Amino acid sequence: MDLRNPGQAALSPLAGSRAVQGAILVILFSLLSLQDAAAHDPGLSSLTIQQRTNTLEATLTLAVKDAAQVAELDEDHDGIVSQAEFAQTRLQLETAAARQLFIAPDGKVAKAQSVHSRLDENNNVEVRLNFDAVAFSNLEIQSKLVASLPLGHRQYLQIQNSTGQTLFERLLSATADRATVEMPDAHSSIGASEAAGSFANFLSLGVKHILTGYDHLLFLFGLLLVARGFFSSLGIITSFTIAHSITLAVATLHLVQIPSRIVEPLIAASIVFVGIENLLRGDIPSARRMVAFGFGLIHGFGFASTLREAGIGSGTGGIVLPLFSFNLGVELGQIMVAALALPVIWKLRENPMFIARWAPACSAAVVLLGSFWFVQRVWVT
Repeated sequence: MDLRNPGQAALSPLAGSRAVQGAILVILFSLLSLQDAAAHDPGLSSLTIQQRTNTLEATLTLAVKDAAQVAELDEDHDGIVSQAEFAQTRLQLETAAARQLFIAPDGKVAKAQSVHSRLDENNNVEVRLNFDAVAFSNLEIQSKLVASLPLGHRQYLQIQNSTGQTLFERLLSATADRATVEMPDAHSSIGASEAAGSFANFLSLGVKHILTGYDHLLFLFGLLLVARGFFSSLGIITSFTIAHSITLAVATLHLVQIPSRIVEPLIAASIVFVGIENLLRGDIPSARRMVAFGFGLIHGFGFASTLREAGIGSGTGGIVLPLFSFNLGVELGQIMVAALALPVIWKLRENPMFIARWAPACSAAVVLLGSFWFVQRVWVT
């Protein structure tokens, strides 16, 4: 009787399983080198152009870390831009904005007659420019500023009439930084084709945000690591989704505001909590859905920073469509990740070795990464 074949047959699946399990840990530990995951990088700003009597008012809103790419705002390089620092360096930012923003009514480039900027309470920078513009039939806009911002940055362009009604919206990028608008009559609103384009853009932005939101993904991974089947996983994901959808909406609408210096460490703390709970209990806790819901509320405030830091929600026009499509994109991204990860997790959990050794090792890695981000975020903020 040849004992080598049975031995080989027994070792082969185990070796394959260990390879998969080892790959999970390698991926988790490799995230330690991702310094950009220490805080959300929304990669989104906004440019709102509104018709006034014989003028056009352009309002550019940037997260302060993005504005610091355009002008040297943080003079002492401590990672924080104070009001005093901003007052001393605002002229540099205003000059850059006026030089790189082009508005041409009926093909004639208008010159900014005044430029004012401020650092608001949400740590956003707002630059307001006024251009002379009488009656015109079309408007050309070019924002070269996008090219000065981090790779992949998007700028949400809105054209509004004098009552604040949105006439046109689009996401600009470094490679598509122009837009030409045929101005409708005063009673017209955004067209169906433009609305569809904006929906698709924000949908894509939501998917991209969750796929690059390593802290959110790690939290979800920690939640699902001990899930035993489809319905258990579905309940956890549903609780998390409902919770962060609620706070994403209320934060973007400015109904509830929590500073990012509080939200970001709490998101990291939620990762640590889930990892420790996995280690202590070893199986899916009975209250795991409530944990997903409770911490999901905090994660929703993190998602909201993407829209809020761009100034979306600060005005009356163009908020419902970005909010809905961005949130839908986040949900689609979660479904994509879960659809890929859950079958692997369920398959691995069939192996007693995984439950006994590798699941705790993965949970320990979750705790380690969450602790790293928590310390880094508290230190930075």
